[in-house]
Amino acid sequence: MEKMEKTYILKIYRGSPGNQYWEEFEMQRIPFANVISALMEIQKNSVNIKGEEVGPVVWEQGCLEEVCGSCSMLINGKPRQACTALISRLIEESGSSTITLAPFTKFPLIRDLIVDRSAMFENLKKAQAWIEVDGLYAKGPGPKISQEKQEMMYSISKCMTCGCCIEACPQSNKQSKFVGPQIFAQVRFFNSHPVGKMKKDTRLKAMMGEGGITDCGNAQNCQKVCPKDVPLLDSIAAIGRDVNLQALKDLFSFPDRE
Repeated sequence: MEKMEKTYILKIYRGSPGNQYWEEFEMQRIPFANVISALMEIQKNSVNIKGEEVGPVVWEQGCLEEVCGSCSMLINGKPRQACTALISRLIEESGSSTITLAPFTKFPLIRDLIVDRSAMFENLKKAQAWIEVDGLYAKGPGPKISQEKQEMMYSISKCMTCGCCIEACPQSNKQSKFVGPQIFAQVRFFNSHPVGKMKKDTRLKAMMGEGGITDCGNAQNCQKVCPKDVPLLDSIAAIGRDVNLQALKDLFSFPDRE
């Protein structure tokens, strides 16, 4: 393959809280390079477009195959995973030889392209996003699950807690207590599990509180930016229906008769 000699500009919004600035780096176009490999090149030779030697850019990465969700950032203004963002495709799509990188805005900034996504994991705790076991292991075959439900649960299980949906959601911000679109998919997943559904009422009641399902404005941005095509809109609709049924159940039930 003929070597590409063209260059492009990587424009990065970097710095620490209260001291952020744009910095540009001129990069060689390399076939099949992605944003992560470009950042690695800067790490090896951290010289900006002015010829100044600067501190290396910091970012998060893990699996490099769009599974861990750690390399989330704004690329040309859109939330996505850096490991699957190919340089040549970004230039082709935008028609510009300048690619912008910036940290997410809906999470506390740590430095450069790294943000603190701890709130997402705390919200998973609110939803009790786990399956409780009693310590026994030899329980024999589990209950059967229909193929239709298996396919639904698998599509939801692909969530990486990457934060792209929260970044795109207008209801999610630093002042909001909204738990985020991904939580409703996780509640749906664990409530569909034969063992997890024993905590169904608890999870649904958590979604009925402050920051829960009623705070969703149905902007539908979350579905558009999800890297794993998790059916977030279907899950939001499903949980919206379930919390209404739960409210009726709470209204007419008698705990001593259950």
